[in-house]
Amino acid sequence: MSAVIRLQAVEPDTVTTAPAAANTPPPPESGPSRASRIAGGLAAAGKAVLPPIMGLAVLVGVWALVSTFSDYLPGPRATFLAAVELFSDPFYVAGPNDMGIGWNVLKSLGRVALGFGLAALVGIPLGFLLGRFSLLSKAFNPVISLLRPVSPLAWLPIGLAVFKAADPAAIFVIFICSIWPMILNTAMGVAALPQDYMNVARVLQLSEWKIFTKILLPATVPYVLTGAKLALGIAWLVIVASEMLTGGVGIGFWVWDEWNNLNMSHIIVAIVVIGSVGLALEAGMAKLAQRFDYRHQ
Repeated sequence: MSAVIRLQAVEPDTVTTAPAAANTPPPPESGPSRASRIAGGLAAAGKAVLPPIMGLAVLVGVWALVSTFSDYLPGPRATFLAAVELFSDPFYVAGPNDMGIGWNVLKSLGRVALGFGLAALVGIPLGFLLGRFSLLSKAFNPVISLLRPVSPLAWLPIGLAVFKAADPAAIFVIFICSIWPMILNTAMGVAALPQDYMNVARVLQLSEWKIFTKILLPATVPYVLTGAKLALGIAWLVIVASEMLTGGVGIGFWVWDEWNNLNMSHIIVAIVVIGSVGLALEAGMAKLAQRFDYRHQ
């Protein structure tokens, strides 16, 4: 009897606790909160931005320290004030050879574009031919190996003797120095093509034009663009040295003219401008190469 009474005493408790279990709130979500995601993004941005800033800070610090021991090297503050003055009117024209730094940079970029474009028109097709036909590769490889290590400035007298003018000579130097990476990288891309592709083309009896457009060109685009990126960097490097010797309007001549005026702060500003333009050109070509690189898609 007592057992029955105990069972009856327990039943109301179980009945009353059932609705309470139904009203309990759901457990919180286990995913990261919005604040934690923002904190993670800021931490990733800091890791990407802080190291370059630290490197630049060290460079400026060393520069400021060295400038205190030199009578001719201006410090960062004097150079910054000179840059503000230069970029307050970068496109002034006071004469045929007296123009702002903006016009000088644009003139140099125009020469680079012409020399680089001519090198691409000649070097890329030649690279395809050398990679496709072993006889041509054996014939021209010694010539390329002979001419490629020649200093850019060694070609300048040849250009002046042939073209009798400074502008075509500078463009010729850019052309002859930037053509080699395009030839070699394009030929390397063609040579790296799997032999199975060519066997299939032979079975299908494809013409050389079909082989080029359907097999060689799509497969070698990453190599071609890598060669173009290297060639563009060389072209921008070469034009500054060429313009120092040929004169006229251009960032290289502008640097040499400021050296004749013993204006070291303007020279340092020009170095920063040259490096920034070269960095932008390289970054643009790298982005273009990544866009067309099927290996990273």
